[in-house]
Amino acid sequence: MAPNVAVPIDSNWVFKQADKDDEAFLPVSQFPTNVHLDLLHHGLIPDPFVGKNELEVQWVGEAQWVYKTNFSSKPVPAGAKAVLAFDGLDTFATVVLNGRTILESENMFTPERVDVTALVLDENELVISFDSAYLRGWKLVQQHPKHKWGCWNGDNSRLSVRKAQYHWGWDWGPTLLTCGPWRPIKLEVYHSRITDLHFDVTVDKSLKSARVVARAETEGYGDNIRFDVSLDGESVTSEAVHCSNLGETTVTFHISNPSLWYPIRYGKQPLYTVKATLLENGGEVDSLSKKIGLRRAELIQRPLKEQPGTSFFFEINNIPIFCGGSDWIPADNFIPRISRERYYDWVRLVAEGNQFMVRVWGGGIYEEDAFYDACDEMGILVWQDFMFGCGNYPVWPELMRSIKREAEENVKRLRHHPCIVIWAGNNEDYQYAESAFLTYDYADKDPESWLQTDFPARYIYEKLLADVCQKLIPDTYYHFGSPWGAGRDTRDPTVGDIHQWNVWHGTQEKYQNFDRLVGRFVSEFGMEAFPNVRTIDAYLPKGRDDPDRYPQSSTLDFHNKADGHERRIALYLVENIRYAPDPLEQFVYSTQLMQAECLASAYRLWKRQWKGPGREYCGGALVWQTNDCWPVTSWSIVDYYLRPKLAYFTVKREMAELSVGITRREHRHSKDKYSRVKFEVQTRIEVWASNLAVEDVSDVDCLIKAWDVETGEETASEIVSKGLLLPANQSTELVTMDVPVPAANTGYEARTVVAAYLIQGGKQRARYVNWPEPLKYLHLQKPKKLAAVLAEDSRSVSVSAEVPVKGVALESEDDGLIFEDNLIDIVPGEIVSIGVKGATRETTIQTRYLGMPN
Repeated sequence: MAPNVAVPIDSNWVFKQADKDDEAFLPVSQFPTNVHLDLLHHGLIPDPFVGKNELEVQWVGEAQWVYKTNFSSKPVPAGAKAVLAFDGLDTFATVVLNGRTILESENMFTPERVDVTALVLDENELVISFDSAYLRGWKLVQQHPKHKWGCWNGDNSRLSVRKAQYHWGWDWGPTLLTCGPWRPIKLEVYHSRITDLHFDVTVDKSLKSARVVARAETEGYGDNIRFDVSLDGESVTSEAVHCSNLGETTVTFHISNPSLWYPIRYGKQPLYTVKATLLENGGEVDSLSKKIGLRRAELIQRPLKEQPGTSFFFEINNIPIFCGGSDWIPADNFIPRISRERYYDWVRLVAEGNQFMVRVWGGGIYEEDAFYDACDEMGILVWQDFMFGCGNYPVWPELMRSIKREAEENVKRLRHHPCIVIWAGNNEDYQYAESAFLTYDYADKDPESWLQTDFPARYIYEKLLADVCQKLIPDTYYHFGSPWGAGRDTRDPTVGDIHQWNVWHGTQEKYQNFDRLVGRFVSEFGMEAFPNVRTIDAYLPKGRDDPDRYPQSSTLDFHNKADGHERRIALYLVENIRYAPDPLEQFVYSTQLMQAECLASAYRLWKRQWKGPGREYCGGALVWQTNDCWPVTSWSIVDYYLRPKLAYFTVKREMAELSVGITRREHRHSKDKYSRVKFEVQTRIEVWASNLAVEDVSDVDCLIKAWDVETGEETASEIVSKGLLLPANQSTELVTMDVPVPAANTGYEARTVVAAYLIQGGKQRARYVNWPEPLKYLHLQKPKKLAAVLAEDSRSVSVSAEVPVKGVALESEDDGLIFEDNLIDIVPGEIVSIGVKGATRETTIQTRYLGMPN
């Protein structure tokens, strides 16, 4: 019997607007594709990422579009089947083959397979018509007037459509309603095939053995299935099993001393290849292989010592992990143009930034295979949301069936990836329900009754998706939503995860107060900053000569979708630093410095609460957000063009294996409770160390040094702790002491910079410089000898100055230059070495710093 054949249908595609009979079909720009990419390719629309062109292309999302191609096919052998497999159609699609309608699809996320055995010819015409998701969405809203419609971001029409929700626009992205064949299409011809290969992996608590139950599901007929397990090209085990009549064939492997998969920095990421081969009459008919990682992954929620509530942290191979990381949105509004290489570049930035986890946010897509492959290979844990976000979703029967299929298909596609350690039902839908005062009684355990309330989507999250996960991935934790805390208010910091938006949104707290804004796991928090100046120049129609090249221009404001961003950026800038809107370069630097200080403060203070067994008061912090989908001012720490903002580097330092932190507190002691005169002020610093390694660090000294910021003179240098033991995988309090000043209550505390160093065997292991805040009150000296010297081998830059300098940023016009660290606080007597890649002896490196003259 001939082997199965799968032919990509990726050539000869053309497209046109459906209602323009007088227009000719035009070739597509690529395949897979979407309509905006094709219109751009032919110059029929301006680039929506440039200027305000987004407004000029809104008509595209309200039009209907037709794609078609012709393809050849060999005759289908007797007894065989021909199937057209559509991996993804965006979104309301009618598919016609040789004049016959074969499919009507309404879900962007669900692959479709259509038996076309009786229709396929030697020469075939395939036509796909796409309706407007926006207009269809509003029609569905009108058809269900009893539902209590409402959402944040976009509009209500998105809630009725199973399509990437960010296409309706978000507070960081444009409104670009795409359509088209966005994932591959294939013609498959076969007698029998393996339809799925999946695994139940159990690693013994001792980590010395693993049990892998491999399950191959088949269609058609076959004699046997051979399962082969290999690692790094070397065979581990193999077994042939007679095909089950039930369509699922199972084999169990026991692996002694398995090579375990670990998150980055905690170990290696070996991936076993499991291949299933369908045999008939001794010949190979079909095969399917997947890579899996063997690991124990548990979410630990248990009572804590000395604090209320329960923990929320992940344990991988018995190692508790403080999950410092970030949230992930789609990396482009036009998904088909994100290459596999670009996905790997993004995930590599995450890994090199000392991040352990990314959360795939629920308003985007179930990501491309390349994304998860990269996370598997680089050791990045994935928190995976289902695709629901910021709204009250409806539940009519046809939509529920579509959601169920969507969930099943995507869980099946992704469940073999060792990187995925949790699935969550939605993003902020429970928070929306609270804000809209929708009915929610956690004590009511009757799912059918939930459908009769004004919050029927509870049924999706707590019943439908829960059942799918229990059936298909019973060993992976399913979380009803993010944030979620066992039916309590989603802002409750003592249980589950929280989204901490009282910095920027909400009460607009000072970011210095992050220690009071902690939760058991903070899965969102953030601060906005402008992107790289070159990124801004790219979206200005006239580049650097554009008259709108200033921070408050209408074009720059247009490229910030956050409500009230003008006031909020200004608020946090004016509270913290002295700044001016001109020149643009210094203003961009100011916003990035502010973001970097804010995010570093959160990581530093929350990681302090990772205090060891029974005291895991904070188990993770995921900054909103890793990336952008277009060139924009947003909360991202890396912009659309993969240019890191300065916060990327402060996050990287805070998540280093070993770090030291300082916080400064003012204590007032009144001698007379009625007096406004008789009191003393004591300014103290608290110093702690965070060891995220799996081994203790011993014989460590803590050195404290201080300088007068106004004179640059060193005022203190003292080893305050000697021979310290820093236990593995926790933070340790080191010392609480007065700010070292010549005389107390003389004002020197407000001008004294304090640095803490961890020294082991004469070598500096960690460093942190603490400044009086707010920074705007400091009388910073302009350095006369600030130097950034490129080493002879062009692999590092040495930075030094004769006075304390806040926030030294290294810059270069060369986009290929990569700094391994940046935004460094410099103090006298030190030379800080920063690694650099891509430099030559001709490379010019500039510096920028807080208080730099314009």
